[in-house]
Amino acid sequence: MSSPLFDPYPLGPYTLKNRLVMAPLTRSRSRQPGNIPTRLNAYYYAQRASAGLIISEATQVSQQGQGYAWTPGIHTPEQVAGWRLVTDAVHAAGGLIFMQLWHVGRVSHPALQPDGGLPVAPSAIPLQGMAFIANEQGEPELVPFVTPRALETAELPDIVRQYQEAARNALTAGFDGIEVHAANGYLLDQFLNSSTNQRTDDYGGLVENRARLLMEVVEAVCGVWGSELVGVRLSPEGTFNDMGDDDPEALFGHVASRLNDFGLAYLHVVQPEIAGNATVALADPNRRSIVKMIRGIYRGTLMVCGGYDYRKAARAVEIEGIDLIAFGRLFLANPDLPERLRQAAPLNKPDEATFYGGGGKGYIDYPTLRQQRGEAKLPDFARLERELLAAG
Repeated sequence: MSSPLFDPYPLGPYTLKNRLVMAPLTRSRSRQPGNIPTRLNAYYYAQRASAGLIISEATQVSQQGQGYAWTPGIHTPEQVAGWRLVTDAVHAAGGLIFMQLWHVGRVSHPALQPDGGLPVAPSAIPLQGMAFIANEQGEPELVPFVTPRALETAELPDIVRQYQEAARNALTAGFDGIEVHAANGYLLDQFLNSSTNQRTDDYGGLVENRARLLMEVVEAVCGVWGSELVGVRLSPEGTFNDMGDDDPEALFGHVASRLNDFGLAYLHVVQPEIAGNATVALADPNRRSIVKMIRGIYRGTLMVCGGYDYRKAARAVEIEGIDLIAFGRLFLANPDLPERLRQAAPLNKPDEATFYGGGGKGYIDYPTLRQQRGEAKLPDFARLERELLAAG
């Protein structure tokens, strides 16, 4: 099947083999204790190296930034070494991989925080719902979120430092670039949106102030990597994690305009009907127009994700002026997604029961098209999982 989706695309110093990006996907499979990536994770990512670009699962910049059990970090030497297994495997398979840097802010629980402290946020506004933690027996447990504490103005330089140090660690771990996660209701998004930011200092009120922390983080990590190797992810009009803004067009129009100043690798926009790992109905179908507005403002490479199939992706690239399309669940279940789309071949269906936690089942055992056709050997996945976990 012929489409610009399969054409090479220039991204900073790289040439992507196609315009299909593997979106960041939380899988909660890091080794414990320590939230350390393993050879099992390396195998999973390397299987998907036919993507033009892989963006890693969200990776906490500090223990304070962790919000879910068993998610990996990039703030200890052991985590850096674990991620090096991943980047080496992806590069050996011919792929490129960026790390997504993550601080969850209020979307956490004292069980995950240093010394059992409260999660932090721009303002002390509680989040509805349940936190995903590991209990004292190491078993998964859902517990109610708590009211976070508002960060003091004097603490915000340390938040920037956490991102900067994580960016340095990602460089040491062999990544090809980084993405700043400012979407989906996590800390930087909490500062952006009026529903979660009620501050009266220089980081609250006007959109310029609410965007200040994001711009400081972007400037800091660009100082480590160079701006052409840094991406930013936004979720304008997203409602996941109780988010919302009084004037999203003004807010995200300002953010997109300011990000033009950096000369970034890309801006990554989550469509508003995507909430976490689910697709939700839009009460107002005009909300999708915010992506069109951002395309009119942002002059660099624009990546979008959220509910795309081949037809929608091709239209976005050929007609709507979108440069890159990120696929989440389709890449999760189809390690060879670009080839399947090129051939208009059937797609594996993702198993939602295995999205978070566990081992190789629903992680490394989705077959490729060639394996299904008998053109390549189908591994004994149970044995492979044992060998990978034993190797560390």
